[in-house]
Amino acid sequence: MNDAILIIEDEAGIACMLELLLSREGYSSVLTASTGAEAMSLMDSREPDIILLDVMLPDCNGFELCLELRKKTNAPILFLTSRAADYDKLTGFAMGGDDYITKPFNSLEVVARIKAQLARRRLYQQEAPAACYTFADFEISKDTGGLTVRGQQLHCTAKEFALLLFFAEHPSRLFTTAQLYEQVWGEMQLGDEKTVVIYISKIRNKIEQDPKQPRYIVNFRGLGYKFIPNPVPAGQI
Repeated sequence: MNDAILIIEDEAGIACMLELLLSREGYSSVLTASTGAEAMSLMDSREPDIILLDVMLPDCNGFELCLELRKKTNAPILFLTSRAADYDKLTGFAMGGDDYITKPFNSLEVVARIKAQLARRRLYQQEAPAACYTFADFEISKDTGGLTVRGQQLHCTAKEFALLLFFAEHPSRLFTTAQLYEQVWGEMQLGDEKTVVIYISKIRNKIEQDPKQPRYIVNFRGLGYKFIPNPVPAGQI
């Protein structure tokens, strides 16, 4: 397989084990970095298709490094760390992560999650007729992954864009947080409704004129969220 995988892990034993495991699965391009600085240097030479990222690195915090990586790539980022608290998991998603795996981990599960993320990435990258969704305040391009808000291009992480695109493709329909998670992230797990809420907040901060009084992504308390494609203009509410 030609997918490039970047492993950012300072424990040599774990990095070596993952590299060997992935090579046995047929991945021929597996890069490793033991520090944040080394990872950023590798990013300048080749953009990976997926990144495995430890949180506790010798020269930086993995959460902060995730923010820097997001400036260079939309590739899926899977946190692989011993920090198992719910707060850490939510922080990882808020910083732009796509999945969160705690140590000690099942090697087969790690491979399965990598394959699932790569499959979704390939699905989004498949050639398809250009599709553009235009609304009063913003425009999203399905073929380029671009978001333009009131004339300004804004950066979106892969999951932010996937969630916003899902809303645009299913206007005026009510979805629970569980349904949204299953559609955009995949298999549902306990507590993942909070992840959806965090990402909706991040999207609102980008597209809404007043995120505290959202007009596009509206919450129906106790029921879920609905995307309103043609909301009433702010001055007419």
